[in-house]
Amino acid sequence: MGRSEKHALRLAGITKSYGNVRALNNLTFDVAEGRFFVLFGPSSVGKTTTLRTIAGLVATDAGRLEIMGRDVTTAPIAGRGVSMVFQSFALYPHLTVYENFAYPLREEKVGREEIDRRVKETAAMLKLSHRLERKPNTLSGGEQQRVALGRSLIRRPKVLLLDEPLTNLDAKLRHDMRAELKRLHRQFGMTIVYATPDELEALSMGEEIAVMREGAIVQRGTPDELYDSPVDTYVAGKIGSPHMNMVKATLGADLASLDTPLGRIVSGRKVMTGAAGEAAFIGIRPSDLRPAATGEAAIASRVHLIEPLGDVTVVSVEAGGETLRMVLPEQSATGMRPGDEVPIAIDLAKIHIFRAASGQAMT
Repeated sequence: MGRSEKHALRLAGITKSYGNVRALNNLTFDVAEGRFFVLFGPSSVGKTTTLRTIAGLVATDAGRLEIMGRDVTTAPIAGRGVSMVFQSFALYPHLTVYENFAYPLREEKVGREEIDRRVKETAAMLKLSHRLERKPNTLSGGEQQRVALGRSLIRRPKVLLLDEPLTNLDAKLRHDMRAELKRLHRQFGMTIVYATPDELEALSMGEEIAVMREGAIVQRGTPDELYDSPVDTYVAGKIGSPHMNMVKATLGADLASLDTPLGRIVSGRKVMTGAAGEAAFIGIRPSDLRPAATGEAAIASRVHLIEPLGDVTVVSVEAGGETLRMVLPEQSATGMRPGDEVPIAIDLAKIHIFRAASGQAMT
């Protein structure tokens, strides 16, 4: 991170328990101003609690929270400069779209003319100008989502918190709203913290992603960093679709070769820590497997399943008692049939090696 970058958010040692359940466990991270930052992980890892803590809806047991350099750990919700959009759109059903937009500004005692100007400007930006006199229950799911967004944006928050905001939309609308959110982020340059369990959302939207597990951050980085250098099997299994192939292995005496059900494999990546004979896993991305060229060192395999996905095809093969998936360009998979014998090659420079005992990366 560049030195000139200011932090919009800083969480240090944030801990929160509900009875015996620890929702946040010494959670520590910062977000640079203007960044689109994604909290990613399955349900119940602490994403929503993190957002609610930043918003001031949850009082922490320990730790410190700063927004724009100011300690707001125990500050009231109002005045934090933060706005949150929930998974359920939480609109006022009895108010029109116009009134839903105007409500937070009236609460802040903004003048009538300024309210009217900002409502119309926000509606135009979200393509809702023709819906201002309608009630929320007469709108489509996508329109309701845009109203919920607009009600947060109209306050001009320094930090916008989005808690799985696209979960209730169909696939086409989710795609459209992802693009819309990226556009709004560019237009406003505001800091966005976005929580999602959806890998596609995380990778397509996040400039920086924090992978969460059990109330803490396991790894953070750009989508490319998480894909190329996962710190453990948990991150490796969460980033990349189809998921990484995992094959049991034993580390050789030279700490470079590995004995596996696929035969002996010599890694193109240096093993930094490890002992001869140690149990390990080799991680192979489906895109780093391919049919072997004639005369190339190859592993015997048999085609098990073929899944065409448009311009690419996922081919599952069985080799050495393991099922491996490879992603091939559509034309490379043409003519393959279940039962066919296909010798395969691995890109050894790209394999990952993980310690079996802890799941930590060894390369």
